[in-house]
Amino acid sequence: MLAFRTEIRNSPKEQTLKIYLSDTSLDIGLKNLLENINGVRNVEVQESISRNRVEENVTVFAKDDISMNILKKEVDAFLEIYFEEVNG
Repeated sequence: MLAFRTEIRNSPKEQTLKIYLSDTSLDIGLKNLLENINGVRNVEVQESISRNRVEENVTVFAKDDISMNILKKEVDAFLEIYFEEVNG
């Protein structure tokens, strides 16, 4: 199983980046690290509502002047390095 999966999601108010971790015990620690990534406005740990998902997810909100696609690439790169160090 992959350590994480990210998805750009559309809501009525704005696009968000959802991060689903296979180990949800890491959600709070990663939330704090993700808040320091350039372009991130806010990070929340939320309960997942959809079926076939982990029980909670980390939701990333972008600053207004940042493309969600660019932010997703930055977050994916950060998470890959993070999990290489944790699992390596």
